[in-house]
Parts: sequence; structure tokens; C-alpha cells
Amino acid sequence: MRRERGITLIGWLVLLTPLAICLYAGLRLAPVYLNYMKVSHTLDAVHSQFQGGGASVMAIETSISRHFEIDSVNYPSVQDVSIRRNGNGWQVEAAYIAYAPLFANISLRVAFDKSVYVSGSG
Repeated sequence: MRRERGITLIGWLVLLTPLAICLYAGLRLAPVYLNYMKVSHTLDAVHSQFQGGGASVMAIETSISRHFEIDSVNYPSVQDVSIRRNGNGWQVEAAYIAYAPLFANISLRVAFDKSVYVSGSG
């Protein structure tokens, strides 16, 4: 009698279900990470823009606002970006939490934190 070898349909379902859930979670997280990349790019651009100095809180906020408008960043808002005095310059930090709905009442929570130092005056 010949014995069959291989994986059954139930075995395939057991193997592929976790893979499908991970793939779906990745698809749901993609927009959240793309938004973070826009925020990160904005802060890096602000750092480069004021590298020579001359930055003020109002100038930094205006620059961030313009970049957020161009890149269509809805969250975090300019008010959520922290600008603190640090020595002769400014510490600009965007620390926020984003949620990506997975299914039913289950969401994925992702915390982001990007900080740059901007030399400035006033």
C-alpha cells in the first residue's frame, strides 16, 4: 500500500492564515508609515533650511506648516510639534501616536518620535 505524502488543505490553511494576517497588517500600516516619512522629511528640511542660523519659533512653525500643506500631512498638526529652546538653537520634536484599524475593534498602535536641532536666534 502506498502512503501519501504532503500537506493537506487544513494544513495549508493553518500555515497561510498567520501569513495572511501579517500581510494584511502590513497593508494597514503602510499609510501610517508613509505619513511618518513625510513628517520626518519635513523636520529634516527645516533642519537644512535653518542650518546657517536665524531661526525663530515663528519661522520654524511657518516652515513646518508649509511643508505639511505641500505634503498633505493631516496628523500631527503644527501645534503638535514641540519647539523648545536648547542652548543657542531650537529642539524641534514631533512625537505622536498613530492608530491603524486592523479588523473589528482591534487596532494597531504605533508611536513615532522624530527630533532635530535647529540653530537659531531670538
